[in-house]
Amino acid sequence: MPNVRRTWAPRGKTPIVWHRYRHDRVSAISAVTVTHRSQRVDLYAHLHRENISQHEVVLFLGYLLQEIRGHIVLLWDGGTIHNGKEVKEFLRLHSRLHIERFPAYAPELNPDEQVWNHYKRELANTRPDSIDELMTQLVDLTRSARKRPSLKRSFVTGSKLPPLCRS
Repeated sequence: MPNVRRTWAPRGKTPIVWHRYRHDRVSAISAVTVTHRSQRVDLYAHLHRENISQHEVVLFLGYLLQEIRGHIVLLWDGGTIHNGKEVKEFLRLHSRLHIERFPAYAPELNPDEQVWNHYKRELANTRPDSIDELMTQLVDLTRSARKRPSLKRSFVTGSKLPPLCRS
């Protein structure tokens, strides 16, 4: 269903956003990274047509290990997908990955929440006709965000985390 935000309509007329009610979905796994020395912020994301399982989490962690040198501290929410046997085994085998958990329910601390809030604002009042079209829009948004250092930095500074990035 479309994410409807403020829209325009003639005075006294209720705005109508037409859409196809379908149960198709796109699932995403993403990470906002901040390098220790240079304070450089980056964004990584994988999109899937099905629900994400432990297997996709492991693939994503492998991708991060290929893309990022040195140790990686992951700040994770309490998602059950992060606690599976396959994920725990992968973490045991890769000592560069260090896990810290967010408090039980603290989306305001998670920079990734800022990413998805941005995406929802950008996609508000749109109506993709297919999952392929939605995937294309999400890929385009990710590519665009990755080219905008100030936007990526805002994902971190907009969260309520202790200061990680200097202005």
